[in-house]
Amino acid sequence: MIEVKNISKNYFSEKSGKFAGIGTGGGVSLSVPKGEIFGIIGPDGAGKTTLFRILTTLILADSGTATVNGFDVVKDYKKIRECVGYMPGRFSLYQDLTVEENLEFFATVFNTTIEENYELIKDIYIQIEPFKKRRAGKLSGGMKQKLALSCALIHKPTVLFLDEPTTGVDPVSRKEFWGMLKKLKQQGITILVSTPYMDEASLCDRIALIQNGQFLKIDTPDNIVSQFADKLWAAKSDNMHKLLEDLRENKLVNSAFAFGDSVHVTVSSEQLSVNILKEYLIGIGHKNVEIQTIEPTIEDCFMELSNNQI
Repeated sequence: MIEVKNISKNYFSEKSGKFAGIGTGGGVSLSVPKGEIFGIIGPDGAGKTTLFRILTTLILADSGTATVNGFDVVKDYKKIRECVGYMPGRFSLYQDLTVEENLEFFATVFNTTIEENYELIKDIYIQIEPFKKRRAGKLSGGMKQKLALSCALIHKPTVLFLDEPTTGVDPVSRKEFWGMLKKLKQQGITILVSTPYMDEASLCDRIALIQNGQFLKIDTPDNIVSQFADKLWAAKSDNMHKLLEDLRENKLVNSAFAFGDSVHVTVSSEQLSVNILKEYLIGIGHKNVEIQTIEPTIEDCFMELSNNQI
């Protein structure tokens, strides 16, 4: 459904004041089969939106090739625009039009009607139908998200591009949104979704972890977690800031990052155990030291892969 081969794009971003893009270190490649939910997971500025804009024919890549539904993103851009749905990261519908008017407008653009494809959007639209006379600009974040998804689906696309669709949305709406994506997948729609939320990675069939315009890893979430090689510990003490600094200075510690109320520590050396590290920290003045072995998450894997890239 989606084939990307050695794509790269480099440009100066006025927002960040530095060069940005994707694949600037040699190009990126990926393949997404029909009916898969494929996630592009990474922080802001990693290159997610740039890739989406290339695949939806909004900008041209500097090098490489890409196809969507077998159509080339350069030569066949008109055909691609007919068969894909695109939900950009920023709410881009008409704020002064009502819910109903926005949906009717997008249906008209694609020479269809709400009634013709209502079954496709029914489960989503019934949640915002009570507010169909309300202007889009007056909707809550979750309602805007559902309206944008309805508009992206109204012409019955075969491929759906969702660029950070849940950013800034409350946890309940995020859960509902992913439930909708699962139902769309069952209808045979291929979904490419980007997100900065690492916890959403497990909801995808496969993911690509991205940092600084390069893919760190492409695989299923379970496989990525299972390939985590180092020992992983969660450490706490009465002085968390000093704890982080001291752990990073220890030559037997591979990495140490703040994770919520603890510091996640990776260790590969057999010379260091939980007890040895605990005694070391107590010896340099830490009190109430707690260290326990934990299972890695996608976020831990991302941090490890990013650390290895430096």
